[in-house]
Amino acid sequence: MPGGLVALLDDVAVIARTAAASVDDIGVAASRAGTKTAGVVIDDAAVTPSYVTGLSPARELPIIWKITLGSLKNKLLILLPGALLLSEFLPAAIVFILMAGGAYLSYEGAEKVLEKLGGKKHGETLDDEIKDPVAFEKQRVSGAIRTDLILSAEIMAITLNEVAAETLITRAAVLAIVGVLVTVVVYGAVAIIVKMDDVGLHLAEKSSQAAQSFGRFLLKAVPYILKGLSFIGTIAMLWVGGGIILHGLAELGIAGPEHWIEGIQHGVSEVAGAAGGILGWLTFAGGSAIVGLLLGGVLVFVLHNIFGFGHGDKDEAAAH
Repeated sequence: MPGGLVALLDDVAVIARTAAASVDDIGVAASRAGTKTAGVVIDDAAVTPSYVTGLSPARELPIIWKITLGSLKNKLLILLPGALLLSEFLPAAIVFILMAGGAYLSYEGAEKVLEKLGGKKHGETLDDEIKDPVAFEKQRVSGAIRTDLILSAEIMAITLNEVAAETLITRAAVLAIVGVLVTVVVYGAVAIIVKMDDVGLHLAEKSSQAAQSFGRFLLKAVPYILKGLSFIGTIAMLWVGGGIILHGLAELGIAGPEHWIEGIQHGVSEVAGAAGGILGWLTFAGGSAIVGLLLGGVLVFVLHNIFGFGHGDKDEAAAH
């Protein structure tokens, strides 16, 4: 996934260099920003399939298309103008907005974990009898677009940080390029993932023995892949949310929590030898996920039990 995104952005940079020097600056900046956002792109791609898992196959691509349009609106109509205004007039506010997004992701991830552990469910889920498929689909799409808004905000913030010294026009162009390409890569990959079972069924009906075998393999593998992606999506919410909080606290002068987890990461990397890079990264991601789970758990308790947020969501969804 990161390689595909970076390759696309590199192509944009090459094309831009043949046009004009100013456009070349935009292409180079977009490629640099694209490399930085690759990790968030993986998180985005892992989260999204959970919103169509278990729904009617005929509705999968239309739902993904609705989410894709919502994602483009998030990036181009909401986040791009907002990022440019903030970078011009109130750059100090960006860290607080990102931390609010991190808290929301932590809340969503923790809520899913608690539900899996037997906690009270909020809103209709695929385990319930769906009385109004149209309303349920609308609910799933809205949830996906809300989550996309937070992940897209992080992508745009990282991108903006990479081009903070550029002119306003260059910043706007780079944000637009990265926003569109990330959306195409993420939701194109998601569409492929969720339709693999249809591909498998098609191949299983071919006359070629090799095609039939591969088709049957896909049919058996897809349910496990989707369940795995649903699990990864929940963990991604927690580690991205926790990571945003840790980085935000560090920027505000409270660097202790992030430095402590980084110290553990470096220790693991040194002990693990050749596998130090990946194990070190997993250590920091795990630490971030724990921070997200703890923060999200507190938010779930406070919002559900003190403010009553979410109580009755299920009945309301069924009523509509």
